[in-house]
Amino acid sequence: MWGIDLSLRTRLTLVFAASMAAVLAGFAIFVYGRVRADLRDAVDMGLRSRAQVIAVNASHAGTRIGGGSSENRLIDPDEAFAQVLSPSGAIVETTPAVRAPLVGPSVLDGVRGATFLTRTPPGLDQSRLLVIPISSGSSHGFAVVGATLSNSNDAAGTLATQLEIALPVALLASSLLAWLVAGAALRPVERMRREADAITARDLSRRLPVPSTGDTLARLAATLNATFDRLQAAMESERRFVDEASHELRTPLTILKAEVDSALAAPRSHEDLERAFASAGQEVDHLVRIAEGLLVLARVDKGYLPIHRGEVSLLELLGESRAAYARRAAAAGVAVEVQAANATCRVDRTRLRQALDNLLDNALRNTPAGGSVLMTARQAPGHVLIAVADEGPGFTDEMLDRAFLPFARTTEQSHDGAGLGLAIVAAIAEAHGGTASAENLPGGGARITMTLEVSGLAPWPGNRSPSHSHS
Repeated sequence: MWGIDLSLRTRLTLVFAASMAAVLAGFAIFVYGRVRADLRDAVDMGLRSRAQVIAVNASHAGTRIGGGSSENRLIDPDEAFAQVLSPSGAIVETTPAVRAPLVGPSVLDGVRGATFLTRTPPGLDQSRLLVIPISSGSSHGFAVVGATLSNSNDAAGTLATQLEIALPVALLASSLLAWLVAGAALRPVERMRREADAITARDLSRRLPVPSTGDTLARLAATLNATFDRLQAAMESERRFVDEASHELRTPLTILKAEVDSALAAPRSHEDLERAFASAGQEVDHLVRIAEGLLVLARVDKGYLPIHRGEVSLLELLGESRAAYARRAAAAGVAVEVQAANATCRVDRTRLRQALDNLLDNALRNTPAGGSVLMTARQAPGHVLIAVADEGPGFTDEMLDRAFLPFARTTEQSHDGAGLGLAIVAAIAEAHGGTASAENLPGGGARITMTLEVSGLAPWPGNRSPSHSHS
């Protein structure tokens, strides 16, 4: 603010000081006003008492007011000052200190009851006056009693002086206390800040101290520690992913380099070169699949996996995937069967084909010669379920829970596991608003099922029967 970088402690103290100044100012105004009012009320009460005495004396005297006689004294000589005035404003009786009328006829004309006035009579300080109608026999007049406000004004002035001294001292003391309290309150925050500053990518195991107070600060520390836990888990997962990806890339690159070095090392026949280049081509395909898988997972990590839905025949799509792996299945001695509903659904054909290829590749790798792989697709309300079952050894209990993690392994040291294939399957299923699940079959083998949300299912016009089967 205004180019000044103030600490939180300073800002809190300034806010407190400003608030306290407003409170103290309001308190001072209230006290000063209340005291002045009380002093004025005390003066007025004394004036009423003296005026009542004069009125009683006048009623008992029986003297005609303004009749020229002053034998009957209506005012006690010890009064501060007072006057008895005729209706015309002439002085009937007065204290020696006051020679001129305290009020004029214009004021007396408007007096109907007890009336308080503030005047400065000649020769006196500012005074408080009370004018009341009185009667003596058949005559009428006015009694005017007064008292100077010197004592009241002096008392109010003394109070104002004391407040002018006391309030700044109180403000200074309270601000100093606020500074100390803010420092004590922020001390745990500063410890948390220093500890958080010490947490680096090389040492993510450190955590913030959690106060035992159970208040908002303790909950903040616990929340930040939970955030650091998630960050550490994400960093460790990222490092593990990079390590596994490096391992996956190293194997085909090593084989590819060996094939190229072997082809260049010595003269070889045409057939040997064809086999070498064929092997190199397979490893290149392997590298391409790994790169595509990493790209898919990277997009998923960023929260974006593009899906372009279109009308797709389930039976046709499963048949295409089976045909692509027909030669490999025949070489492995594994039969691949397709059972799919004759329906179309709105899915991303390219992504779903990628998931099916990964599932079929995984099933062929785990199914022994003489076994079979079953690819199925069936409808459900608003969903389509696509499954690939094999007759392999199935998942271990440990792998069953981690089957869809990238490069999931049976142990920390083992490199036998799911690789990227099933992680990509899960990512594609989730991009379609669905899920992927793995299970072991009672008779042996395993089955991977994708449940996809679809915007519509319709009978496939090329077939009338509910499903087709190919093997």
